[in-house]
Amino acid sequence: MADKVKEKAVVIRQEEISLDIYSMWIETKAAQSAKPGQFVALYCKDGSRMLPRPISICEIDKAKGRLRLVYRVVGKGTKEFSQCHAGAGLELMGPLGNGFPMEAAKGKKALIIGGGIGVPPMLELAKQLEAEEKNIVCGYRDLLFLDNELKENGSLYVATEDGSVGTKGTVLDAIKENNITADILFACGPMPMLRALKAYAEENHMEAYISLEEKMACGIGACLGCVCKTKEKDAHTNVNNARICKEGPVFDAEEVDLS
Repeated sequence: MADKVKEKAVVIRQEEISLDIYSMWIETKAAQSAKPGQFVALYCKDGSRMLPRPISICEIDKAKGRLRLVYRVVGKGTKEFSQCHAGAGLELMGPLGNGFPMEAAKGKKALIIGGGIGVPPMLELAKQLEAEEKNIVCGYRDLLFLDNELKENGSLYVATEDGSVGTKGTVLDAIKENNITADILFACGPMPMLRALKAYAEENHMEAYISLEEKMACGIGACLGCVCKTKEKDAHTNVNNARICKEGPVFDAEEVDLS
């Protein structure tokens, strides 16, 4: 990704779609080559916050040259982004990272799983995936978001921690409660969820591709600030790790050690 350079994107529109969850459409050159599972690095205007914030791509509109970013406000950087209005300029770099292997699902029953802020990148995946059958399972604390859009692209099942909507519990509880079966699994979400899904896929002899969430610094693989353990040695460092921003964020679940 050394050829990636900063560019000025323009905010088309933005709205709060759930508590502290914002949806922002931006006009950017990155839309032309973006793929499901990739992310962009957004830069703050406040000079005291030098490092970019990695935000996953939720939707891609190549025809209009636009990307949709859906993110949670968790700190000063994302708070700054949430205050951007239509017409505002944003510096970004992208698209970054490796996305989901779309061709792997052809002719198969696919299970698409998102947890928390890992839900947004699964929308574009669900839209583009050419699978024989698409079941989508999303886990939320309580308040839902993007559920209407997801329903348009597959059969949606929901799990909430308090049981207010759908299955009470985790995404695995929802999978089991609804007797969902699949040949291949795609997931993005918090580490405990991914760890459980990796084990579930192994037990059920399923292919599994997972997108790891991790704090990043440079976003282009130079700083080694976001590594995960792998079975094979990384050619860059000659040790058993991989850079989530560069080799990931999507990995074959069999290749990474989540323990």
